[in-house]
Amino acid sequence: MVPGPDGHTVPDRDMVTDGDRTAPTVVRTAGDLASAASERMRASDASTPMARSVEHALWVREGRRPRDPLPRPRRTRVMVVANQKGGVGKTTTTVNLAAALAQHGLRVLVLDLDPQGNASTALAVDHQRGTSSTYDALVEGRPLAEVVQPSAEIDGLFVVPATIDLAGAEIELVSMVAREGRLRRALHAHPQVFGEGEDRFDYVLIDCPPSLGLLTLNALVAGDEMLIPIQAEYYALEGLGQLLETVDMVKLHLNPELTVSTIILTMYDARTRLSAGVAEEVRAHFDGQALRTAIPRSVRISEAPSYGQTVMTYDPGSPGALSYLEAAREIAFRDPGTATMARENRS
Repeated sequence: MVPGPDGHTVPDRDMVTDGDRTAPTVVRTAGDLASAASERMRASDASTPMARSVEHALWVREGRRPRDPLPRPRRTRVMVVANQKGGVGKTTTTVNLAAALAQHGLRVLVLDLDPQGNASTALAVDHQRGTSSTYDALVEGRPLAEVVQPSAEIDGLFVVPATIDLAGAEIELVSMVAREGRLRRALHAHPQVFGEGEDRFDYVLIDCPPSLGLLTLNALVAGDEMLIPIQAEYYALEGLGQLLETVDMVKLHLNPELTVSTIILTMYDARTRLSAGVAEEVRAHFDGQALRTAIPRSVRISEAPSYGQTVMTYDPGSPGALSYLEAAREIAFRDPGTATMARENRS
């Protein structure tokens, strides 16, 4: 009891009375609530996407590692993220999938092959002119291991940045012998790619420029799998046939192991019939490759790079982060050898 304004005693605001007993009122802060939610998540089975989203947000904010790391592939998976149409989410998909995989205990290398260097920006690695970059490995023949930078934000994530010097690589590569295979040789010479130790890379994601030039061709020759982001609009479908024809030619002449293993719908708006129609068409023609998870339009996804982050760390509980988390899980649990391509008949 404490004195009241009129001299009489009144109950303390932090005390409640229950019969003859007086007990303190529990005042919970946001931190207390987060810790309690975290304990409930640890005690429960995070078997649904929403539960995994909540758990993901909590352990990212608490700086912990996940309870359920994703399975390591049998060997390094080299995935080329490409689409000659610009603005479909190639770089966004590359960096967020890389972050999601690394956050779940896997070792991931991102190769930024776009002269704009947007993947390098999103992953907060230096890519000013003069920085060791993919240009040095591709054109100058420098060992890839010497130009890799670790991510300051996420353990297990490594980046080979792109600088503006890469813009001239297309011209410089023209006169070189076996120019299409230079990235493949550099990648296979890296001791942590296709290695056997615990420090080997589980995934290599190659972010390509929006073109089908020599840079993208080098990536297609270097990769084993191809991941194609498709914006949920019909314009994005128009150039897909040309891209697949290029893939067929690469398989025939340069890299018979290349497969289109993954297609992911980006900028999906569930409120529109257009997005639903594009999704239906893509999944009908690419039943074995199209992920069930579609990436929604999200302001948080767009904001994250301006802070030098991916959405996985910028807002780990957002719908965009949840979508990329689920897409990463789908990719990790897929066996690329079983995917078969149900391609539309192009006549």
